[in-house]
Amino acid sequence: MSNYKQAIIVRKDLGMGTGKIAGQVAHAAVQAAHKIRIYNYEWYNSWLYDDDPPQTKIVLKVNSSSELIKLTHEIPLNYLAFIHDAGKTQIEPNTLTCIGIGPLPNDVIDPIIKDLKLL
Repeated sequence: MSNYKQAIIVRKDLGMGTGKIAGQVAHAAVQAAHKIRIYNYEWYNSWLYDDDPPQTKIVLKVNSSSELIKLTHEIPLNYLAFIHDAGKTQIEPNTLTCIGIGPLPNDVIDPIIKDLKLL
């Protein structure tokens, strides 16, 4: 059973296409994992190698930037990756598109994300 997970929370109000969302989620997953690797290598290493299944992720949604920002107030900055788009294709430059959280132990991350819906 997995003891750690990573959560990516995407803004649905931006009207991003499927490919754009996939790219933003990938950015968030990589950057959030990198931050945890630096902040708490034990969590990172357990998530990456020891969990069954390894590297558990969940992608969730919010409907606005205010919902996303409000959510971040519950989470230490060391656990977060903020993804801002370059603005070359579908949305304005520097738009906050999603956040990545963790990987964190389930008992830490689950209370934070429990009310969010799957993307």
